[in-house]
Parts: sequence; structure tokens; C-alpha cells
Amino acid sequence: MALGALGIVFGDIGTSPLYAFRECFADDVPASAQNLGGAASLIVWSMILIVSIKYVALILRLDNKGEGGILSLSALVRGSRLAQGLRDQQWVFAVGLLGGALIYADGMITPAISVLSAVEGLTVKAPELGESVVPIAMGIIVAIFAIQRFGTGRVGVLFGPVILLWFVVLGLLGVKWILECPAVLWSLNPWNGVHFLIRESSHALPILAAVFLSVTGGEALYADLGHFSARAIRMAWFFVAFPGLALNYLGQAALMQVRPESTHSFYNLVPEAGILPLTLLATAAAIIASQALISGAFSLTSQAIQLGLMPRLRMLYTSATEKGQVYLPPVNWFLMLACLYLISHYEESSKLAAAYGISISLTMAVTTVLFYQASRAVWGWSAWKSKLVALGFLLIDVAFLLANGSKILHGGWMPLVVAAVIIFLMTTWRWGRARLGVRMEKASLPAPMLIHELQRKNIHRVSGTAFYMCGKTGGIPLALLHNLKHNQVLHERVVLLHVETLDASHASDDERSRMEDLGLGFVLLHLRFGFSETPNVPMALKQCLADEWRYEPQKSTFFLGRETYAMSQGLSAWERVRLAIFAWMTRNATPATAYFSLPPSRVVELGAQITL
Repeated sequence: MALGALGIVFGDIGTSPLYAFRECFADDVPASAQNLGGAASLIVWSMILIVSIKYVALILRLDNKGEGGILSLSALVRGSRLAQGLRDQQWVFAVGLLGGALIYADGMITPAISVLSAVEGLTVKAPELGESVVPIAMGIIVAIFAIQRFGTGRVGVLFGPVILLWFVVLGLLGVKWILECPAVLWSLNPWNGVHFLIRESSHALPILAAVFLSVTGGEALYADLGHFSARAIRMAWFFVAFPGLALNYLGQAALMQVRPESTHSFYNLVPEAGILPLTLLATAAAIIASQALISGAFSLTSQAIQLGLMPRLRMLYTSATEKGQVYLPPVNWFLMLACLYLISHYEESSKLAAAYGISISLTMAVTTVLFYQASRAVWGWSAWKSKLVALGFLLIDVAFLLANGSKILHGGWMPLVVAAVIIFLMTTWRWGRARLGVRMEKASLPAPMLIHELQRKNIHRVSGTAFYMCGKTGGIPLALLHNLKHNQVLHERVVLLHVETLDASHASDDERSRMEDLGLGFVLLHLRFGFSETPNVPMALKQCLADEWRYEPQKSTFFLGRETYAMSQGLSAWERVRLAIFAWMTRNATPATAYFSLPPSRVVELGAQITL
């Protein structure tokens, strides 16, 4: 599992040596021996503080029943507060929503910059191949997204050995040049990095923005927790990834001190004959680097759908044994098209770096805020301890955020715009569903009232069980009322079925189902699923129903409503726009039949027009 985690989780941060150290000196910063050591010091200590301590040692402990990611952390905080009888803080949900949207923006840029920077190695030995870089990179991007349908597990098994070789090569190349210039080991003193920033204070923000590129895979590491265990991720980081990365950055600083004329601090680590093999290996690693954010985007989307933040999308489960391994075709192809656009538009990794980092630095700051809340609500830390640790991380996050803020005018606006659009769509869907829920509740009939009317009238009952989806209060849904009105018939047993998604990643056995007998052959059944579980309704019915109410597929019918929406009078122009977008999202959502795994041959849909 650690080998698989190496291939999926650490590909992003593993390819940072291709461009991170080089970018530290892109803004006319003198490449003196002191500055080279200072840059290496800043990078190594950033990895120690942000990745090793913040994410690997602390954040990974905040799993929501095995699931990670910023939406999962937000749900964990809210669930823990409610369990303790504390007030639900809606801003915690909003902050998690912001961080989740930023992950999507990051998922667009990471594959593009990783692949571009790797393929550019061809031009180090053969500059005439410069015009071929973009077409080759775009072809690789198409291949990366084409193999996603095979699933994270299979891809990880394939990628793990390659990334293991990559980190070993990174470490050995670094050791080779460290032996040439042992003085570079003084870079491990953190004061060297501080002095570097003081000496080059006029370039401090661009330097910090470049240093931040070395830790951009940290958030993906947490987002992919649902695919692998925390122990496997820690082993892969401390025993393989971190040593290889630290040695390589020190080696690049040593190379530039020994050979100041070097034009590329990474590819010049090898002799001229080794540039092509290293480029091929770097390209393979860049392909794998894209996987971390792609897998994270799949997990995030799955959680968002279950939490009611997105419409139902086509979702394929790619493993029969491992939870959390999903593939979403719409998300996959959207990310692919975005990556192709970025590569064709920016054409060079150095230009794309100007847009890279702002969304991740903001996400990391959001994670720190949620960490403070989680340490109090989940771990029970004292206020002073939580504030002290969170403040330390926040100071680093804010410094990197300010540094990356300078990129906004140079392309950094693009991921922020993408995140804003995603937040708008998520909030519009949640707003529309809430508005629809209120309207449906008003249109429904209280169950006791209908049962009382049925006792007074002689309604024909047929054998079998009918399942009607209903709201939380158990009101009679419109589908049942329409069926009764037009067909003048009811089944012998009627189940009002309410399906609920919890803030926890998995529902415990005692909260998974609850049934209430309403009399006259009516029952109200609540089914609960965690936001990382597959809402397989037939399987849940087999487990929770017994005796005369047991679920028999060939004698049961599911009645679903299919609504169309009309706009009520008096709506503002803004409300009309949002309702139009909500209606469009509803029309393009995956049908409930497929989402709840209902047998299509036993489903009856009844149409109705709802005025919103």
C-alpha cells in the first residue's frame, strides 16, 4: 500500500525539483554561493514545517472515518460540535466549500505544469525541439486522462515502482553533487534561509513564491487519504519521498556553486549523455504527478455530491475491495480540456508558474483555520495550545499567500476565477435544493391525514410493496398523490422512504436505518449513508427490512417523481438566473435510478411541474 501511495500521492510534490529551485533565481536574483544555500535552506525547511509536521504528522490524524480532504475536515468539525451539543458554525462549512473549490483549480494547473516542465528537458540537449514541446505535452495529457477509467488502485500499482525509481534517482543525483561541494550542507541551518530573504529583501516575495512550488503537493496528500491509509502515506514520505527531495535540492545548490555557468539546475545534474534518459524518467514522473490532484478531484466531487453540493454525476466505482476509489467521467474530461487549454495558452512552464500557487496557498491557509477548529472539537485541545500551533502554521501560510498574491495580475487570477465559478455552482445547487424542499413540503400531505381519509374510503389495494421517496418529515410525496389520483389504487404495503447523507464519512450500524409504523400498511423508513458510501438502496433494504416488510425485488415497485420547474411571479432578475442554472443542473444530473442503484425494471416515474 505504501508503494501504491508513492505512485498516487507523492507524484505532485515529487516533480517540484524540475522547476522550484530554478524559479528562485528567475527574478534577477544573484546566484551567489550564499544565495544558493539560502534557497536550498528555505525549500528544505518549508518541506519540514508544512509537509512533514503540518500535514503528515498532524492533519493526517484528522481523518473522517478514513476519508480526507478539506470537505471531509469541514464535515468532521461540524459533526463533532453537534455531537457535543455545541452550536453549528455555518462559516466552517463555507470555509470548507472555498477550500474544495480551490482544489479543482489546482487540479487544472498541476498536470499542465508538471508535464510541460518535464518535456522541456528535451530542449536542454536539442534546442531545435522547442516547437515540439507543446504538441508532445498535449499528447501526454490526453493519455493521462484516458487511463483514469482503469481506477486509482491499478494506476497506483503501475506508477508506484516508477516513482520509487524517480525518488532514488533524485537522491543519488543530489548526493553526487553534495560530495563535490560538502559546504552546501550548511544549508540545513534555517538561519541561512532567513539571511537570504534579508539580503534579497527586494526580491523576498518572488523568492517565497518560488519556494512554495516545492510544497504544492501537500494538500493533495490529505485529499487522497481516502485512497490509502495514513500509515502507508507516512512511510512513503519519511522513508522515500522526503530524503530524495531534500538531497536533490541540496544537490542543485551544490551544482550551481561548482558550475555557475549551468543553464538548468536540474537537468545539468547529469552529464550530457544522461539528459535524454533523465528527461524520459522525468516525463514519466510528471505523468504520475498529475494523478495526485486528479484522484483528489474525484474524491472531492464524490463527497460534494453526497453532501448535497453538486448534482448527481455519473460515478464508477473502480475497486470491489477498496473504498473511495471512484472515477467520474464528467470531471475527468473537464480537467483534461482545461489542461490542454493551459498548455496551448502558456506554452512554457515558467509562464505557467506565474499562475501556479495562489489557489494552493489559499487552500493551505483555509486548512489551518479548520485545523484549529478540529483540534478543539475533535481532539479536545485547550484553547491556548490550539491557538499556538495554528498561529505558527498560519504565519507561514500567510507569508506564502502574500508572496503568491503578487502573481494574480500575471495569470494567478485564472484559478481564482475557476474557484469562484465552482463556488457559485455549488451554492446555487444547495440554494435551489433547499427552495425545492420547502416547496415540496408545502405541497405534500401529512401522512396521518391521508391515512385517516383512506380509512373512510374504500381504496383498492394490490399485492406487493411500493416505495415512495419522501422528505425528512415523512409527508406524503406528490408521486403517491398523483398515483392515487389517476390510478385509484394503492399497494398492500407502502414505504415512505427518506434517504439522508450524514456529515460522517460512514454511517454506524445503529444509525443506518430507522422505521416507524404509521398504520394501515404505511411505514416511514429512514436510510442513512455516510458521504463516502455508495447509496445502494436495494442492498440497504435487504439488510434493514424483515418479516412481512422484507424487500422482495420482484414484488416491489419504486415510484419516483420527475419534476419540471416553472418560475413564480415576483422573482428578482438574480433569482431567475440562479433558478435557470439550477434547472439546467437538474436536467443534466444522473437519474435517481442509477444513483441509488434501483432496478430499472421496477421503477415508475411520475411527472409534475413545481413552481419555484
